[in-house]
Amino acid sequence: MSDEWKASAVNEAEAKSWKLLEKTLLAGVQEQRRARRWGIFFKTLMFVYLFVTLSLFVPLLDWRKGAVTTDGHTALVELRGMIADQEAASADNIVGALRAAFEDGKTKGVVLRINSPGGSPVQSGYVYDEIRRLRAEYPAIKLYAVISDLGASGAYYIASAADEIYADKASLVGSIGVTATGFGFVGVMEKLGVDRRVYTSGEHKAFLDPFQPQKAEETRFWKEVLKVTHQQFIDSVVRGRGERLKVDEHPELFSGLVWSGEQALQLGLIDALGNTSYVAREVIGEKNVVDFTVRESAFDRFAKKIGASVAEHLALWMGFQGPVLR
Repeated sequence: MSDEWKASAVNEAEAKSWKLLEKTLLAGVQEQRRARRWGIFFKTLMFVYLFVTLSLFVPLLDWRKGAVTTDGHTALVELRGMIADQEAASADNIVGALRAAFEDGKTKGVVLRINSPGGSPVQSGYVYDEIRRLRAEYPAIKLYAVISDLGASGAYYIASAADEIYADKASLVGSIGVTATGFGFVGVMEKLGVDRRVYTSGEHKAFLDPFQPQKAEETRFWKEVLKVTHQQFIDSVVRGRGERLKVDEHPELFSGLVWSGEQALQLGLIDALGNTSYVAREVIGEKNVVDFTVRESAFDRFAKKIGASVAEHLALWMGFQGPVLR
């Protein structure tokens, strides 16, 4: 009996030893996992810190691209993409870059390089007015619009404020018109048996609602708004281009059509064929080009992608879109 008791005690001791060893091993594994998690956390935190620091510091650096000049340079400002608030081609960005270019004491001429389908008439008008103001304030500095692939609608609106307009023979130029687009879902709702309920405090407050039938009087009103905006566009282009436009020979100039650069030259929409290098070298006489375009930081681009407004895009898709120069 004594031997059995001794054997039992030994087994119990061994079991306790194994349990203790198991706990020790598990504790070690858990500690390693904890250390690994904290390591990942601190590495991520350091990455975010460096990213934010760089994004704040980089914009403070000199963002002008080009060789250092002693005598003078051609200032370049890019107008690329849709002209709209909060976009790269917003009026604030373009105007800010143009002001910096004109105010630089070494600027001998400014090139506004355009590749845009147009956009907001408000933003386009803001840039147009500022170009005319800067030209009056700095009469010795000429501004040349250079259209690459596309200079249409609001983009051409802006270009017409320049001293001269250049384009490639295959560039698309013009589209002097206004459009407002949307969808109508009335028929779909009737098929689905869905009843639209809208409560307003004004008789025509919901006249752009795509889920309600159009009313003839509201359609006439909206067309009149677009007509007025179109006339503002036409007046600005005529004021900028003057007698260079062949309106009498080609009344379709303001119909919203678009032409190639070669055709645009014949119509008076542009002054000559040429690119940025040609204008800088042969027209301005300063082949060294310094870029004054406002560039977004990497952090801004990242934040814009993450924080894009779904509601805004949904509203546009559903038809709540204001006038767009086309």
